[in-house]
Amino acid sequence: MNGNRAAFEHFCDLFYTQKRVADAFAFLVADDYRQHNPGIPDGPAAAVEALTPRFDGSPEARFAIQRILVDGDLAMVHVQASRPGIPDTAVADIYRFESGRIVEHWDVLQPVPVHAAHDHPMF
Repeated sequence: MNGNRAAFEHFCDLFYTQKRVADAFAFLVADDYRQHNPGIPDGPAAAVEALTPRFDGSPEARFAIQRILVDGDLAMVHVQASRPGIPDTAVADIYRFESGRIVEHWDVLQPVPVHAAHDHPMF
């Protein structure tokens, strides 16, 4: 389990902080990667192709990691995604490990509202 955490933290740094999508996927994602986002096909190459323009192809975008959770073969990262001119987005990316590699991904995205029903922060 500790190996998954250390590897996942490095993956998150490469992917979200440094925005080096291809390097992150080469480092930790398995060839049989299954994608549950309905807009991206299965496989690491398809994910890299779809995500590169949003990450390292978008220099003004920022992806601030808020927390990382790892429990056995599951890992989640909570991210504040920011782009100039549009509201921030709260992102929860969930990954499943098998044999030390990421084999599956789910994501949940929610725009940060300008006005909320309460004063609790989203991050």
